[in-house]
Amino acid sequence: MGRPPQAIPAPPAPVIDCADPVVEWLLTEAPARPSTGAMLGEFCARLVAAGLPIARMAVGTRTLHPQLFAIGFLWRRGDSVAEETQRGHDISGSSLYLDSPLKAIHDGAPEIRRRIEGADAVLDYPILRDLKQDRMTDYLLLPLRSSGGKRPNTFSVATDRPGGFTERDLAAIRRLMPVLSLVLDIKETRRMAGMLLEVYLGRNAGRRVLEGRVKRGDVESIAAALWYCDLRSFTTISEGMSPHDVVLLLNDYFDCMSGPVHRNGGEVLKFIGDGILAIFPVKDDLDRDRACTTALKAAQESLADLGLLNERRRAETKPPLEVGIALHIGSVMYGNVGAADRLDFTVTGPAVNLVSRIESLCRDLGYSLLTSERFASPCGSTLRSIGLHRLRGVAAPLEIFTLPELIDRQPAAVNA
Repeated sequence: MGRPPQAIPAPPAPVIDCADPVVEWLLTEAPARPSTGAMLGEFCARLVAAGLPIARMAVGTRTLHPQLFAIGFLWRRGDSVAEETQRGHDISGSSLYLDSPLKAIHDGAPEIRRRIEGADAVLDYPILRDLKQDRMTDYLLLPLRSSGGKRPNTFSVATDRPGGFTERDLAAIRRLMPVLSLVLDIKETRRMAGMLLEVYLGRNAGRRVLEGRVKRGDVESIAAALWYCDLRSFTTISEGMSPHDVVLLLNDYFDCMSGPVHRNGGEVLKFIGDGILAIFPVKDDLDRDRACTTALKAAQESLADLGLLNERRRAETKPPLEVGIALHIGSVMYGNVGAADRLDFTVTGPAVNLVSRIESLCRDLGYSLLTSERFASPCGSTLRSIGLHRLRGVAAPLEIFTLPELIDRQPAAVNA
């Protein structure tokens, strides 16, 4: 008698019915979402609609930004967008990071799973105790692969369903991670490229590079209010200082100068040693006065910020810092200039040369701010003439202006 036919086992049920639709959405529609927070918010909403009992989701992305250690996104059930939080590098030495499961993932842990409910729950990280207070019952933290050799990004989910996640839930989440990693990495890498270009080139120049205006000689003529400043006696002040203290001094000084420029809509193009070149672009013929008055306002705020810094330095028995700021307005060539293998996004032209010559007068005449007559004209009675002065490389003497309160602090200016 033959052997009875063996039953053919039924194929295993799919890990989750929504897996393929979610993967398709991640690969086709998710990259077009306006922000990473919006994309992650919709991703979580789709998982919840498919039956995954997610009450909370968090993503942490590492950065190459000089001021940011990581960018985090937090979603809670009912949110349409994951809230973004930026963390500075100081957090890397804080207990908030050192005592977190994120550090364990960054150090190589393959994943962290903790059941939170019950008297015997292992709450070995502070975040788990916080989640327990929020009535969460289960927690999973996974690494997300990222490009560039950085430590991995992270993805965590928590649920408040009694009994926590099922093995089927966890398998579904793990199955989606490679695709989420890919889409998130692409989206955040492009975003980080824009942020880095803004930091190193300036907001407008960075945008132009991302738009593809990168050819050498790709320049255009624009009108702009020009700002050039220089730190006086830097060599004398820095003698005997450690390299670290010199860098701290320069950072304090640059913050005083460039912060008001950015707050008032200007763009710092470059740091030249201890000098700064910035522009306030003129949009059209009717915008000239605004560009000049805004640049002057930024200069006044910079001098005020420097005054506060010097109060602090005097309290620390350190010598005060002195600066010369020059302001001018004119047409410049704006774009890519340089050698075949090293380009600079900057402005060039006679107006740039002139503003640097005016700045050199600040040292000679003892003023912290000087402007050309062309710049002073739109500023009404805010500026006052200190007479005609000769500038190196300029044939005819030029009338130079400054703030009235600065004249009151100076001996009579000597006209050329």
